[in-house]
Amino acid sequence: MQVSWKKHILNFKFDARTSRGILKHKVSYFIILSDESGSTGIGECSLLPGLSPDDHPEFESQISWLCDKVQSSGQQDFENIFSIIDAHLGNRWPALRMGFETAMMDYFHGGDRVIYNNNFLKGEGIPINGLIWMGERAFMMKQVKEKIESGFNCVKIKIGAIDFESELEVLKYIRTQYSERDIILRVDANGAFTPEDVIPRLKQLESLKIHSIEQPIQVGQWENMHDLCRKTPIPVCLDEELIGEYSFKQKVDLVRNINPHFLILKPSLLGGFNSTKEWIGIAESNGVGWWITSALESNIGLNAICQFTYDQGVTIEQGLGTGQLFHNNLESPLEVNQGYIRYNPEKRWDLSNLGIQGI
Repeated sequence: MQVSWKKHILNFKFDARTSRGILKHKVSYFIILSDESGSTGIGECSLLPGLSPDDHPEFESQISWLCDKVQSSGQQDFENIFSIIDAHLGNRWPALRMGFETAMMDYFHGGDRVIYNNNFLKGEGIPINGLIWMGERAFMMKQVKEKIESGFNCVKIKIGAIDFESELEVLKYIRTQYSERDIILRVDANGAFTPEDVIPRLKQLESLKIHSIEQPIQVGQWENMHDLCRKTPIPVCLDEELIGEYSFKQKVDLVRNINPHFLILKPSLLGGFNSTKEWIGIAESNGVGWWITSALESNIGLNAICQFTYDQGVTIEQGLGTGQLFHNNLESPLEVNQGYIRYNPEKRWDLSNLGIQGI
């Protein structure tokens, strides 16, 4: 088995504005496992600038070292290979762990981009929210109109990127056009509010029948977040709060101390599917809801996350609609229509951007 990696820069179709700045492109790295039979397993390491722990100058030396370590070990068994990765990475480098985990799952399932062999691969869909990026009112309303006309009944809107009063006016305008029966509104603040201003702002949002708000204040303020979750008029979700080198006990303590309404689970930022399953178990045992979202992966990573998500038996809208954001994504069987993401088994992959023949 040959173990290698490739870098791919994904270019946004527009300036993606968040509270952490404007994204014009993002970097993904692909772990590639191949052999003489032609079987090729591919896993994606998706890095988000300023958010991913893997967004570090040493990342490329780490990925090179680990690829060489796995190849030189001569191991051909999933568990033995994973033990090497586990021993080296631990809870660090979550995107790198995710890339290796999914590359191995793909390779040991035959190298056909099959991570979980379930009915998602036969065309059954997963309900998803439409993602609305912050910007001028016309730009946002254009996105909302497009999402609703294409069949979405749930949209998530990024806030915290421009001044709050302008954002509030946009949300109010949306509600004058679409009632809560027409559309579910979720908002994502990416930690943009302060402990002092968050409750007054959530009270202003309450009248707009907002479904939930993701990460309203910055991470690491457990006492403030606990108090917020107790007083909030709108259900609060933890997102960035979950990113870090947490032990199982620390994960349990975080959920029990803060007591949020939902967890937002990004496998690429949490260290892969085994770690995500651990968070799901902790959430469910403590009466906390959850859903899964992508982290701006290419279609390689998104496909893996979709298969995993379907395997969890989800029924509410997930955050998996990011595959259409890039000019130069990898062509795949993934399709989004009528508020669902599906895998079209009649379509083929085109991985020529990675120097791999389509299958």
